[in-house]
Amino acid sequence: MNIAIIGYGKMGKTVERIAKKRNHVIKICVDNTPPEYILKNIDVAIEFSHPNSVINNIKVCLKKHIPVVCGTTGWFNKLDYVKTICQEKKGSFLYASNFSIGMNIFYKMNQYLSKLLHPYANDYQVTIEEIHHKDKVDKPSGTAISLANDIIKNNVKKKWELDCQEKKEESISIISRRMGKEIGTHSIKYESEIDDIQISHKANNRDGFALGSVIAAEWIQNKKGFFSMQDVLN
Repeated sequence: MNIAIIGYGKMGKTVERIAKKRNHVIKICVDNTPPEYILKNIDVAIEFSHPNSVINNIKVCLKKHIPVVCGTTGWFNKLDYVKTICQEKKGSFLYASNFSIGMNIFYKMNQYLSKLLHPYANDYQVTIEEIHHKDKVDKPSGTAISLANDIIKNNVKKKWELDCQEKKEESISIISRRMGKEIGTHSIKYESEIDDIQISHKANNRDGFALGSVIAAEWIQNKKGFFSMQDVLN
């Protein structure tokens, strides 16, 4: 495949290395929204940029009928807008808050555990703790929000709150920490008077995120629509 990488920071550089290992050609690497004229002979764009520029990046690619695999977080409130654009352009778009295969398995574990605990929802306090490097822009992480929303879908709690120290019966407390060069750790803890249940996932490097995004880019070829990483894994 001929790949355009939009967002050439730590993640973009890792995507480049992994994609080349899988015998793909990196045609373009840019930090800012690329002008239309350079988007020639591109099979797919992999986007890891900034919440402030992600919409323009997606729009220019969909306008040129280039499939987009997007891993930028911090813009969930505009996801429906992007879905509309994708439909209007009859384009291809795939979004994931986390492309790691291990994390997507962890999502399934979280969904299953919260489903099992639904009958005992009032007995347990739920806390999600996420730790990332000091330069991460969004807070909480997109992954933490996805984990919380899956718990809410199973009617264990009704909402999530950021950095809420007070334990509330109807809320999930998301604790966000930014420190050093931490790649990404997510822990979910259920606490009751009787026992505690905890599951966690720790990323040791960025390779898992990059590999997942390249696999998603390979998968989306010749497909039209709005997809997630779960579509790839299924």
